[in-house]
Amino acid sequence: MSRAISVLYDAPGPRARRRERIGSVVAALAVLLLLGVGAWYAAGRGVFGAERWAVLWDPPKNQTAADVWRSLLVVGLGATLRAAVVAAPMALVLGLLLAVWRTTRIAPARALAAGVIELFRGLPVLLMMFFALLAFGWSAFAAVVFGLTVYNMAIIAEIVRAGLAALPKGQAEAAAAVGLSRGQTLRLVLLPQALRTMAPSLVAQLVVLLKDSSLGFIVGYAELLKAIQNNAQYFGNASVVALFAVGAGIYLVVNISLSRLALRLQGRSRRTAAPAVDITAPGPTPVGQGTQA
Repeated sequence: MSRAISVLYDAPGPRARRRERIGSVVAALAVLLLLGVGAWYAAGRGVFGAERWAVLWDPPKNQTAADVWRSLLVVGLGATLRAAVVAAPMALVLGLLLAVWRTTRIAPARALAAGVIELFRGLPVLLMMFFALLAFGWSAFAAVVFGLTVYNMAIIAEIVRAGLAALPKGQAEAAAAVGLSRGQTLRLVLLPQALRTMAPSLVAQLVVLLKDSSLGFIVGYAELLKAIQNNAQYFGNASVVALFAVGAGIYLVVNISLSRLALRLQGRSRRTAAPAVDITAPGPTPVGQGTQA
């Protein structure tokens, strides 16, 4: 394998490696400098003052720290995860059906599926939430789930379609040669391979779905961002920095966990993929030709 890679890519020499190290050091110093400037500016504005962060352990107005954390983690994050947990499976199932629908051999049906995908992919998530809230008269939770579902199903349909298109044509031809119908070929041969290949992209889209749930506070859904806003309005402007910092940390922990899951799935899909062919290995000796002395 290493011989094949050396044919396609030149290994960096001493000068290139030295330039890479210097560039890495300069980039790291630049990042540290920006962080230091930001911390200095924040300190000058009193961001790190104890009174700004006291809401997390000793909040005013006869509230306890348990009340604040419960409103953020149980009420806010719980509502965010509830909307995502309901919307994600529906978006996956509907996106899978749309992808299969778009690969049909019937041209009008294929065009209709493409139109549905382009329609919902081109509309903003917030607009669809408002449409469900105002036109259908649904609750804020149902409106958030509707917006997340219809938008992400269109994106997932395109991801699955790309995975199907990336498979070698010989897969479908081999399935047809052994007598499998088109439905059986999709269900037993093509879709399992496409889903395994596109699993990292699907998980990444679920991260986007979770983050888009924060738009729910605009339509009145009491998710995490709404809980932060309510606490900030109740405790005053002095608590805004601490509350939003905690909210950002919660989002980072959840989304990074999902991203790590995507990386693990990607590594697993690579390990189960077909091994690469060493293009530098000698080919088979043709019949009738032997090695010359």
